[in-house]
Amino acid sequence: MFEKFRVVWQIPELRRKILLTLLMLAIYRIGFQINLPVVDAEELARFQGEEGGLSSMLKQVAVLSAANLTSITIFGLGIMPYISASIIFQLLGSVIPQLEALQKEGESGRKKINEYTRYATVVLCLIQSWFFVGSFAESQGLIASEFTNPATGSMLLSWKIVSVLTMTAGTIFLMWLGEQIDEYGIGNGISLLIMAGILAAMPGAGFQLYDRSTWALGDSTGLDPMKLFLLAAMFVAVVAGTVFITLGQRRITMQSAKHTRGNKMVGGGRSYLPIKVNQAGVMPIIFASSLLMFPMLLFQQLAAMANGWSEGWGRTIIQSLGDAFGRETFLYNLTFLVLIYFFCYFWTAITFNPKDMADNLKNYGSFIPGYRPGKRTADYLEKVMFRITYVGAGFLALIAIIPTLLSTWMNVEWGIAMFYGGTSLLIAVSVAFDLVQKIDSHLVMRNYKGLLE
Repeated sequence: MFEKFRVVWQIPELRRKILLTLLMLAIYRIGFQINLPVVDAEELARFQGEEGGLSSMLKQVAVLSAANLTSITIFGLGIMPYISASIIFQLLGSVIPQLEALQKEGESGRKKINEYTRYATVVLCLIQSWFFVGSFAESQGLIASEFTNPATGSMLLSWKIVSVLTMTAGTIFLMWLGEQIDEYGIGNGISLLIMAGILAAMPGAGFQLYDRSTWALGDSTGLDPMKLFLLAAMFVAVVAGTVFITLGQRRITMQSAKHTRGNKMVGGGRSYLPIKVNQAGVMPIIFASSLLMFPMLLFQQLAAMANGWSEGWGRTIIQSLGDAFGRETFLYNLTFLVLIYFFCYFWTAITFNPKDMADNLKNYGSFIPGYRPGKRTADYLEKVMFRITYVGAGFLALIAIIPTLLSTWMNVEWGIAMFYGGTSLLIAVSVAFDLVQKIDSHLVMRNYKGLLE
Protein backbone atom coordinates (compact mmCIF):
# COMPACT_ATOMS: atom_id res chain seq x y z
CA MET A 1 0.00 0.00 0.00
CA PHE A 2 2.80 2.43 0.86
CA GLU A 3 4.45 1.59 -2.45
CA LYS A 4 1.24 2.53 -4.28
CA PHE A 5 1.05 5.86 -2.48
CA ARG A 6 4.68 6.49 -3.40
CA VAL A 7 3.84 5.83 -7.04
CA VAL A 8 0.94 8.28 -6.85
CA TRP A 9 3.25 11.06 -5.70
CA GLN A 10 5.82 10.20 -8.38
CA ILE A 11 3.44 11.11 -11.21
CA PRO A 12 3.80 14.92 -11.67
CA GLU A 13 0.34 15.53 -13.14
CA LEU A 14 -1.43 13.47 -10.49
CA ARG A 15 0.62 15.05 -7.69
CA ARG A 16 -0.26 18.52 -8.97
CA LYS A 17 -3.97 17.66 -9.08
CA ILE A 18 -3.95 16.27 -5.53
CA LEU A 19 -2.06 19.27 -4.11
CA LEU A 20 -4.42 21.71 -5.84
CA THR A 21 -7.42 19.82 -4.45
CA LEU A 22 -5.97 19.91 -0.92
CA LEU A 23 -5.30 23.65 -1.28
CA MET A 24 -8.90 24.30 -2.33
CA LEU A 25 -10.21 22.26 0.61
CA ALA A 26 -7.90 24.17 2.99
CA ILE A 27 -9.31 27.49 1.71
CA TYR A 28 -12.81 26.18 2.34
CA ARG A 29 -11.96 25.16 5.90
CA ILE A 30 -10.42 28.59 6.63
CA GLY A 31 -13.52 30.45 5.44
CA PHE A 32 -15.61 27.95 7.38
CA GLN A 33 -14.29 29.50 10.63
CA ILE A 34 -14.73 33.23 9.80
CA ASN A 35 -17.86 34.66 11.42
CA LEU A 36 -19.86 37.54 10.04
CA PRO A 37 -18.90 40.84 11.76
CA VAL A 38 -22.46 41.37 13.04
CA VAL A 39 -22.45 38.27 15.26
CA ASP A 40 -22.38 38.52 19.06
CA ALA A 41 -19.72 35.97 20.09
CA GLU A 42 -21.09 35.38 23.61
CA GLU A 43 -24.68 34.79 22.45
CA LEU A 44 -23.41 32.57 19.64
CA ALA A 45 -21.48 30.39 22.12
CA ARG A 46 -24.63 30.08 24.24
CA PHE A 47 -26.72 29.02 21.25
CA GLN A 48 -24.14 26.47 20.08
CA GLY A 49 -24.13 24.89 23.54
CA GLU A 50 -27.87 24.17 23.45
CA GLU A 51 -28.96 20.56 22.97
CA GLY A 52 -31.90 19.64 20.77
CA GLY A 53 -34.36 21.99 19.12
CA LEU A 54 -33.27 24.41 16.44
CA SER A 55 -29.55 24.10 17.18
CA SER A 56 -29.64 20.32 16.68
CA MET A 57 -31.62 20.68 13.46
CA LEU A 58 -29.14 23.19 12.03
CA LYS A 59 -26.21 20.93 12.86
CA GLN A 60 -27.93 18.08 11.03
CA VAL A 61 -28.58 20.25 7.95
CA ALA A 62 -24.97 21.49 7.99
CA VAL A 63 -23.67 17.94 7.55
CA LEU A 64 -25.52 17.65 4.22
CA SER A 65 -24.39 20.95 2.71
CA ALA A 66 -20.81 21.77 3.81
CA ALA A 67 -22.35 24.63 5.79
CA ASN A 68 -21.73 26.19 9.21
CA LEU A 69 -25.22 27.34 10.09
CA THR A 70 -24.79 27.49 13.86
CA SER A 71 -21.74 29.80 13.62
CA ILE A 72 -23.09 32.22 10.97
CA THR A 73 -19.85 32.37 8.96
CA ILE A 74 -19.14 33.76 5.51
CA PHE A 75 -19.59 30.20 4.23
CA GLY A 76 -22.61 29.75 6.51
CA LEU A 77 -24.94 28.54 3.75
CA GLY A 78 -22.33 26.18 2.36
CA ILE A 79 -23.33 24.79 -1.02
CA MET A 80 -26.90 24.08 0.08
CA PRO A 81 -28.41 26.60 -2.42
CA TYR A 82 -26.41 25.05 -5.27
CA ILE A 83 -27.51 21.54 -4.31
CA SER A 84 -31.12 22.72 -4.06
CA ALA A 85 -30.93 24.39 -7.48
CA SER A 86 -29.38 21.26 -9.03
CA ILE A 87 -32.12 19.05 -7.60
CA ILE A 88 -34.81 21.46 -8.78
CA PHE A 89 -33.53 21.41 -12.37
CA GLN A 90 -33.15 17.64 -12.33
CA LEU A 91 -36.76 17.28 -11.23
CA LEU A 92 -37.95 19.86 -13.74
CA GLY A 93 -36.07 18.02 -16.48
CA SER A 94 -38.59 15.17 -16.21
CA VAL A 95 -41.67 17.40 -16.58
CA ILE A 96 -40.55 20.31 -18.82
CA PRO A 97 -39.90 19.20 -22.44
CA GLN A 98 -37.40 22.01 -23.12
CA LEU A 99 -35.17 21.00 -20.19
CA GLU A 100 -35.54 17.32 -21.10
CA ALA A 101 -34.34 18.14 -24.61
CA LEU A 102 -31.34 20.02 -23.19
CA GLN A 103 -30.42 17.00 -21.05
CA LYS A 104 -30.32 14.84 -24.18
CA GLU A 105 -28.11 17.26 -26.13
CA GLY A 106 -24.97 16.06 -24.40
CA GLU A 107 -22.18 18.41 -23.37
CA SER A 108 -23.72 21.59 -24.81
CA GLY A 109 -27.04 20.92 -23.08
CA ARG A 110 -25.30 20.16 -19.79
CA LYS A 111 -23.41 23.47 -19.94
CA LYS A 112 -26.66 25.35 -20.57
CA ILE A 113 -28.38 23.66 -17.62
CA ASN A 114 -25.35 24.42 -15.42
CA GLU A 115 -25.65 28.08 -16.41
CA TYR A 116 -29.32 28.13 -15.38
CA THR A 117 -28.37 26.35 -12.15
CA ARG A 118 -25.85 29.06 -11.27
CA TYR A 119 -28.42 31.81 -11.78
CA ALA A 120 -30.93 29.92 -9.64
CA THR A 121 -28.24 29.46 -6.97
CA VAL A 122 -27.75 33.22 -6.68
CA VAL A 123 -31.49 33.75 -6.26
CA LEU A 124 -31.73 31.00 -3.63
CA CYS A 125 -28.69 32.42 -1.81
CA LEU A 126 -30.27 35.86 -1.54
CA ILE A 127 -33.56 34.41 -0.25
CA GLN A 128 -32.02 31.94 2.21
CA SER A 129 -29.39 34.34 3.56
CA TRP A 130 -32.02 37.09 4.05
CA PHE A 131 -34.20 34.68 6.00
CA PHE A 132 -31.21 33.26 7.88
CA VAL A 133 -29.82 36.62 8.98
CA GLY A 134 -33.06 38.55 9.24
CA SER A 135 -35.25 35.95 10.92
CA PHE A 136 -33.08 33.30 12.54
CA ALA A 137 -30.13 35.38 13.81
CA GLU A 138 -32.35 38.23 15.01
CA SER A 139 -34.91 35.99 16.71
CA GLN A 140 -32.18 34.09 18.56
CA GLY A 141 -30.51 37.33 19.71
CA LEU A 142 -27.22 36.55 17.94
CA ILE A 143 -26.71 40.04 16.47
CA ALA A 144 -24.36 42.37 18.36
CA SER A 145 -26.01 45.46 19.86
CA GLU A 146 -23.93 47.94 17.82
CA PHE A 147 -25.50 46.57 14.62
CA THR A 148 -29.11 46.91 15.80
CA ASN A 149 -31.52 49.80 16.03
CA PRO A 150 -31.72 50.87 19.74
CA ALA A 151 -35.35 51.91 19.38
CA THR A 152 -36.73 48.77 17.76
CA GLY A 153 -34.02 46.22 18.56
CA SER A 154 -34.04 45.00 14.96
CA MET A 155 -30.95 44.70 12.81
CA LEU A 156 -29.92 47.77 10.81
CA LEU A 157 -30.97 47.45 7.16
CA SER A 158 -27.54 48.42 5.80
CA TRP A 159 -25.75 45.72 7.83
CA LYS A 160 -28.45 43.20 6.95
CA ILE A 161 -27.83 43.81 3.25
CA VAL A 162 -24.04 43.55 3.78
CA SER A 163 -24.49 40.23 5.61
CA VAL A 164 -26.79 38.85 2.92
CA LEU A 165 -24.37 39.80 0.14
CA THR A 166 -21.43 38.37 2.10
CA MET A 167 -23.10 34.99 2.61
CA THR A 168 -24.23 34.95 -1.02
CA ALA A 169 -20.70 35.70 -2.21
CA GLY A 170 -19.39 32.96 0.09
CA THR A 171 -21.67 30.33 -1.47
CA ILE A 172 -20.81 31.47 -5.00
CA PHE A 173 -17.11 31.27 -4.09
CA LEU A 174 -17.61 27.71 -2.80
CA MET A 175 -19.38 26.83 -6.04
CA TRP A 176 -16.37 28.23 -7.93
CA LEU A 177 -14.00 26.22 -5.73
CA GLY A 178 -15.91 23.05 -6.55
CA GLU A 179 -15.71 23.79 -10.28
CA GLN A 180 -11.95 24.42 -10.04
CA ILE A 181 -11.51 21.04 -8.36
CA ASP A 182 -13.58 19.43 -11.13
CA GLU A 183 -11.49 21.02 -13.87
CA TYR A 184 -7.96 21.20 -12.44
CA GLY A 185 -8.03 18.96 -9.37
CA ILE A 186 -9.19 15.40 -8.84
CA GLY A 187 -12.59 14.13 -7.77
CA ASN A 188 -16.00 15.77 -7.71
CA GLY A 189 -15.52 19.22 -6.19
CA ILE A 190 -18.94 19.67 -4.58
CA SER A 191 -18.90 16.17 -3.10
CA LEU A 192 -15.38 16.66 -1.73
CA LEU A 193 -16.45 19.87 0.02
CA ILE A 194 -19.28 17.99 1.73
CA MET A 195 -16.99 15.10 2.68
CA ALA A 196 -14.40 17.53 4.06
CA GLY A 197 -17.03 18.96 6.41
CA ILE A 198 -18.01 15.45 7.53
CA LEU A 199 -14.45 14.24 8.13
CA ALA A 200 -13.55 17.46 9.95
CA ALA A 201 -16.11 16.56 12.61
CA MET A 202 -14.68 13.07 13.20
CA PRO A 203 -11.79 14.07 15.54
CA GLY A 204 -14.20 16.00 17.75
CA ALA A 205 -16.52 13.00 17.88
CA GLY A 206 -13.57 10.78 18.81
CA PHE A 207 -12.54 13.05 21.69
CA GLN A 208 -16.17 13.24 22.78
CA LEU A 209 -16.34 9.43 22.83
CA TYR A 210 -13.16 9.28 24.90
CA ASP A 211 -14.59 11.82 27.37
CA ARG A 212 -17.53 9.46 27.89
CA SER A 213 -15.29 6.47 28.63
CA THR A 214 -14.45 5.11 32.08
CA TRP A 215 -10.80 6.07 31.51
CA ALA A 216 -11.64 9.78 31.28
CA LEU A 217 -14.38 9.82 33.94
CA GLY A 218 -12.48 7.64 36.41
CA ASP A 219 -15.60 5.74 37.52
CA SER A 220 -18.00 3.08 36.29
CA THR A 221 -20.64 5.50 34.93
CA GLY A 222 -18.91 5.92 31.56
CA LEU A 223 -18.54 3.61 28.58
CA ASP A 224 -16.48 0.58 29.59
CA PRO A 225 -13.76 -0.86 27.29
CA MET A 226 -16.10 -3.63 26.11
CA LYS A 227 -18.64 -1.09 24.83
CA LEU A 228 -15.88 0.89 23.13
CA PHE A 229 -14.64 -2.29 21.45
CA LEU A 230 -18.21 -3.10 20.40
CA LEU A 231 -18.64 0.39 18.93
CA ALA A 232 -15.37 0.03 16.99
CA ALA A 233 -16.41 -3.39 15.65
CA MET A 234 -19.84 -2.04 14.67
CA PHE A 235 -18.23 0.87 12.85
CA VAL A 236 -16.05 -1.48 10.78
CA ALA A 237 -19.03 -3.75 10.05
CA VAL A 238 -21.30 -0.86 9.01
CA VAL A 239 -18.62 0.63 6.73
CA ALA A 240 -17.99 -2.79 5.15
CA GLY A 241 -21.72 -3.30 4.57
CA THR A 242 -22.07 0.18 3.10
CA VAL A 243 -19.18 -0.44 0.71
CA PHE A 244 -20.65 -3.81 -0.32
CA ILE A 245 -24.09 -2.40 -1.13
CA THR A 246 -22.75 0.82 -2.69
CA LEU A 247 -20.70 -1.19 -5.19
CA GLY A 248 -23.35 -3.92 -5.59
CA GLN A 249 -24.74 -4.39 -9.10
CA ARG A 250 -27.25 -6.56 -10.91
CA ARG A 251 -25.69 -7.51 -14.23
CA ILE A 252 -28.17 -8.18 -17.01
CA THR A 253 -26.80 -10.23 -19.89
CA MET A 254 -26.92 -8.48 -23.29
CA GLN A 255 -26.31 -9.93 -26.73
CA SER A 256 -25.18 -7.78 -29.65
CA ALA A 257 -26.62 -8.62 -33.05
CA LYS A 258 -24.37 -9.93 -35.82
CA HIS A 259 -23.92 -7.84 -38.92
CA THR A 260 -21.77 -7.98 -42.05
CA ARG A 261 -18.94 -5.59 -42.79
CA GLY A 262 -17.46 -6.34 -46.20
CA ASN A 263 -16.72 -10.02 -46.27
CA LYS A 264 -16.58 -10.38 -42.48
CA MET A 265 -19.24 -11.15 -39.93
CA VAL A 266 -18.81 -8.97 -36.81
CA GLY A 267 -20.73 -8.59 -33.56
CA GLY A 268 -22.58 -11.31 -31.74
CA GLY A 269 -20.63 -10.90 -28.52
CA ARG A 270 -22.04 -10.98 -25.00
CA SER A 271 -21.80 -8.12 -22.53
CA TYR A 272 -23.51 -6.96 -19.37
CA LEU A 273 -25.79 -4.08 -18.47
CA PRO A 274 -24.90 -3.13 -14.85
CA ILE A 275 -27.71 -1.80 -12.64
CA LYS A 276 -26.72 -0.54 -9.21
CA VAL A 277 -28.50 -1.96 -6.19
CA ASN A 278 -28.55 1.46 -4.55
CA GLN A 279 -29.62 3.37 -7.65
CA ALA A 280 -30.99 6.34 -5.69
CA GLY A 281 -27.79 6.93 -3.72
CA VAL A 282 -28.07 9.16 -0.68
CA MET A 283 -30.90 11.35 -1.98
CA PRO A 284 -33.82 9.49 -0.29
CA ILE A 285 -32.25 9.96 3.16
CA ILE A 286 -31.61 13.64 2.45
CA PHE A 287 -35.20 14.20 1.31
CA ALA A 288 -36.73 12.22 4.17
CA SER A 289 -34.62 13.79 6.94
CA SER A 290 -35.13 17.29 5.55
CA LEU A 291 -38.89 16.80 5.36
CA LEU A 292 -39.12 15.50 8.94
CA MET A 293 -37.29 18.52 10.34
CA PHE A 294 -40.24 20.80 9.70
CA PRO A 295 -42.92 19.12 11.90
CA MET A 296 -40.61 19.19 14.93
CA LEU A 297 -39.66 22.82 14.35
CA LEU A 298 -43.25 23.85 13.60
CA PHE A 299 -44.66 22.29 16.78
CA GLN A 300 -41.85 23.79 18.87
CA GLN A 301 -42.64 27.26 17.58
CA LEU A 302 -46.38 26.75 18.11
CA ALA A 303 -45.74 25.55 21.68
CA ALA A 304 -43.67 28.66 22.35
CA MET A 305 -46.47 30.86 20.98
CA ALA A 306 -49.05 28.97 23.07
CA ASN A 307 -47.36 29.89 26.37
CA GLY A 308 -49.59 32.92 26.67
CA TRP A 309 -52.87 31.07 26.22
CA SER A 310 -55.23 31.17 29.17
CA GLU A 311 -56.07 27.49 28.83
CA GLY A 312 -53.25 24.95 29.04
CA TRP A 313 -54.86 22.14 27.03
CA GLY A 314 -53.92 23.69 23.67
CA ARG A 315 -50.27 24.00 24.57
CA THR A 316 -50.27 20.46 25.98
CA ILE A 317 -51.61 19.02 22.73
CA ILE A 318 -49.07 20.92 20.66
CA GLN A 319 -46.21 19.85 22.91
CA SER A 320 -47.38 16.23 22.70
CA LEU A 321 -47.37 16.41 18.90
CA GLY A 322 -43.91 17.99 18.96
CA ASP A 323 -42.60 15.27 21.27
CA ALA A 324 -44.10 12.61 18.99
CA PHE A 325 -41.86 13.86 16.15
CA GLY A 326 -38.70 13.78 18.25
CA ARG A 327 -35.78 11.94 16.69
CA GLU A 328 -35.93 9.01 19.13
CA THR A 329 -39.70 8.38 19.00
CA PHE A 330 -41.38 5.45 17.27
CA LEU A 331 -43.59 7.71 15.10
CA TYR A 332 -40.60 9.68 13.80
CA ASN A 333 -38.59 6.58 12.87
CA LEU A 334 -41.58 4.80 11.31
CA THR A 335 -42.34 7.87 9.20
CA PHE A 336 -38.64 8.14 8.36
CA LEU A 337 -38.54 4.56 7.02
CA VAL A 338 -41.74 5.01 4.98
CA LEU A 339 -40.40 8.23 3.43
CA ILE A 340 -37.09 6.55 2.56
CA TYR A 341 -38.92 3.81 0.64
CA PHE A 342 -41.12 6.39 -1.09
CA PHE A 343 -38.23 8.63 -2.15
CA CYS A 344 -36.17 5.62 -3.27
CA TYR A 345 -38.82 4.70 -5.82
CA PHE A 346 -39.50 8.35 -6.63
CA TRP A 347 -35.84 9.24 -7.30
CA THR A 348 -35.19 6.01 -9.21
CA ALA A 349 -38.21 6.70 -11.43
CA ILE A 350 -36.73 10.11 -12.27
CA THR A 351 -33.14 9.04 -12.90
CA PHE A 352 -33.78 5.63 -14.54
CA ASN A 353 -35.97 5.48 -17.65
CA PRO A 354 -36.47 1.87 -18.85
CA LYS A 355 -38.01 2.99 -22.15
CA ASP A 356 -35.03 5.19 -23.08
CA MET A 357 -32.61 2.42 -22.10
CA ALA A 358 -34.52 -0.13 -24.19
CA ASP A 359 -34.51 2.26 -27.15
CA ASN A 360 -30.76 2.82 -26.80
CA LEU A 361 -30.13 -0.93 -26.75
CA LYS A 362 -32.24 -1.30 -29.88
CA ASN A 363 -30.43 1.54 -31.67
CA TYR A 364 -27.03 0.02 -30.88
CA GLY A 365 -28.12 -3.38 -32.13
CA SER A 366 -28.13 -5.06 -28.72
CA PHE A 367 -30.87 -7.04 -27.00
CA ILE A 368 -31.56 -9.01 -23.84
CA PRO A 369 -31.85 -12.74 -24.60
CA GLY A 370 -35.44 -13.92 -24.26
CA TYR A 371 -37.00 -10.45 -24.62
CA ARG A 372 -37.89 -8.61 -27.78
CA PRO A 373 -36.35 -5.16 -28.30
CA GLY A 374 -38.70 -2.33 -27.45
CA LYS A 375 -41.62 -2.55 -25.04
CA ARG A 376 -40.92 -6.06 -23.71
CA THR A 377 -37.32 -5.11 -22.90
CA ALA A 378 -38.51 -1.91 -21.20
CA ASP A 379 -41.05 -3.88 -19.12
CA TYR A 380 -38.36 -6.37 -18.09
CA LEU A 381 -35.96 -3.61 -17.08
CA GLU A 382 -38.71 -1.88 -15.10
CA LYS A 383 -39.52 -5.13 -13.25
CA VAL A 384 -35.86 -5.72 -12.40
CA MET A 385 -35.42 -2.13 -11.22
CA PHE A 386 -38.55 -2.37 -9.06
CA ARG A 387 -37.17 -5.42 -7.24
CA ILE A 388 -33.67 -4.01 -6.87
CA THR A 389 -35.02 -0.72 -5.56
CA TYR A 390 -36.86 -2.60 -2.81
CA VAL A 391 -33.55 -4.12 -1.67
CA GLY A 392 -31.72 -0.79 -1.97
CA ALA A 393 -34.43 1.00 0.00
CA GLY A 394 -34.20 -1.62 2.75
CA PHE A 395 -30.45 -1.07 2.92
CA LEU A 396 -30.87 2.71 3.12
CA ALA A 397 -33.52 2.34 5.82
CA LEU A 398 -31.20 0.14 7.90
CA ILE A 399 -28.26 2.52 7.51
CA ALA A 400 -30.45 5.52 8.33
CA ILE A 401 -31.85 4.00 11.52
CA ILE A 402 -28.54 2.76 13.01
CA PRO A 403 -27.53 6.16 14.53
CA THR A 404 -30.89 6.41 16.31
CA LEU A 405 -30.57 2.87 17.67
CA LEU A 406 -27.07 3.58 18.97
CA SER A 407 -28.15 6.87 20.49
CA THR A 408 -31.12 5.23 22.23
CA TRP A 409 -29.85 1.81 23.29
CA MET A 410 -26.20 2.59 24.05
CA ASN A 411 -26.71 6.18 25.22
CA VAL A 412 -24.25 7.56 22.67
CA GLU A 413 -24.44 11.25 21.72
CA TRP A 414 -25.87 12.02 18.30
CA GLY A 415 -22.62 13.71 17.21
CA ILE A 416 -20.90 10.32 17.61
CA ALA A 417 -23.74 8.06 16.44
CA MET A 418 -24.11 9.93 13.13
CA PHE A 419 -20.83 8.42 11.89
CA TYR A 420 -22.30 4.90 12.20
CA GLY A 421 -24.83 5.40 9.42
CA GLY A 422 -27.16 7.84 7.80
CA THR A 423 -26.22 10.47 5.28
CA SER A 424 -22.72 11.13 6.63
CA LEU A 425 -21.48 7.58 6.16
CA LEU A 426 -23.04 7.14 2.72
CA ILE A 427 -21.60 10.41 1.42
CA ALA A 428 -18.14 9.66 2.83
CA VAL A 429 -18.05 6.15 1.34
CA SER A 430 -19.40 7.10 -2.09
CA VAL A 431 -17.11 10.14 -2.46
CA ALA A 432 -14.08 8.17 -1.25
CA PHE A 433 -14.69 5.46 -3.87
CA ASP A 434 -15.21 8.04 -6.59
CA LEU A 435 -11.90 9.66 -5.63
CA VAL A 436 -10.06 6.31 -5.61
CA GLN A 437 -11.50 5.40 -9.02
CA LYS A 438 -10.29 8.68 -10.52
CA ILE A 439 -6.80 8.13 -9.07
CA ASP A 440 -6.86 4.56 -10.41
CA SER A 441 -7.68 5.83 -13.91
CA HIS A 442 -4.51 7.97 -13.86
CA LEU A 443 -2.43 5.03 -12.63
CA VAL A 444 -3.81 2.57 -15.20
CA MET A 445 -3.16 5.05 -18.02
CA ARG A 446 0.53 4.91 -17.04
CA ASN A 447 0.59 1.11 -16.72
CA TYR A 448 0.59 1.09 -12.90
CA LYS A 449 -1.63 -1.06 -10.71
CA GLY A 450 -4.66 0.64 -9.20
CA LEU A 451 -5.03 1.34 -5.49
CA LEU A 452 -7.67 -1.37 -5.10
CA GLU A 453 -5.84 -4.09 -7.05
